[in-house]
Amino acid sequence: MAFNKIKEYLSTDDGIPGTLLIPKLIMPVLIEEVDKNLLDRSLASFTMGPGQLTNQGNTFNINLETENTGKIRELGEGSEIPLDSQDYETLTFTFTKYGVAIRITREMMEDAQFELLQRNIRMAGKRFAENETKLVLIALDGANTTVAGGAAMTIANLTKAMQNLEDSDYSPTDVIIGTEVLNDLRNIDTFAEADKWGDKTSFNRTGMIGRVYGLNVHRFSPNAAPSTTYKKYAYVLDRAEAYGIAIKRDVTIENFTLPTYDMEGAALTQRIDVQLIKSKAVSKITTS
Repeated sequence: MAFNKIKEYLSTDDGIPGTLLIPKLIMPVLIEEVDKNLLDRSLASFTMGPGQLTNQGNTFNINLETENTGKIRELGEGSEIPLDSQDYETLTFTFTKYGVAIRITREMMEDAQFELLQRNIRMAGKRFAENETKLVLIALDGANTTVAGGAAMTIANLTKAMQNLEDSDYSPTDVIIGTEVLNDLRNIDTFAEADKWGDKTSFNRTGMIGRVYGLNVHRFSPNAAPSTTYKKYAYVLDRAEAYGIAIKRDVTIENFTLPTYDMEGAALTQRIDVQLIKSKAVSKITTS
């Protein structure tokens, strides 16, 4: 009588992660997305908040003196003194509403490993901050002068942009740069060699040059800009004169429930505008 020996065994091919055979461990920590480099509000000439903009309607106006008006003239003896005076102009901020709504089913909130509503609200808050940086860059695009660079930004491009401000009596205080322009700066030996820079320790330690020719250097994320093309741009500005931020409604959260859908959620809104105050207080640098 012949016997057939049957060998049976279990291998990993017989199991699927998440089943009883092979338990799947899920970390109790949710790794969040990286924070983007955004532009601080301290770069603005002013930031007007909701408390300062009550009873302003949908717009907010500021008055400006027109530059180089009100002249004196050489006079002859006995001649009539000519009349002259300053000219004035108005800049209007028009508030635009931005918002997002978040809805989560009650079942998902009960079964989820994390507090999804709170995390989505936190994510939305980051998006509002990123949108503000986007609005600032759009305003800075109205710069009175543009320095067209080549494949990489040069020292000459930077100093020319500084001169553009100084020609109109503004004082360059800051330069806002995209990531590709930052790479150009890192490859300029003037800022990397100790005998030319004087102290290269901070540059080698952080990879970031904090000040260039007296300008504070600020990097912004191309993922918070109107498009990734902005990584090729830089803006030299006089922070006391360049742009302003007006906020009619700061980021506001309204929690709500939808009983007929068995959902909970939140609505987040903001009303804001960013305007260039003096175009000659900004000079834009572009690279290809």
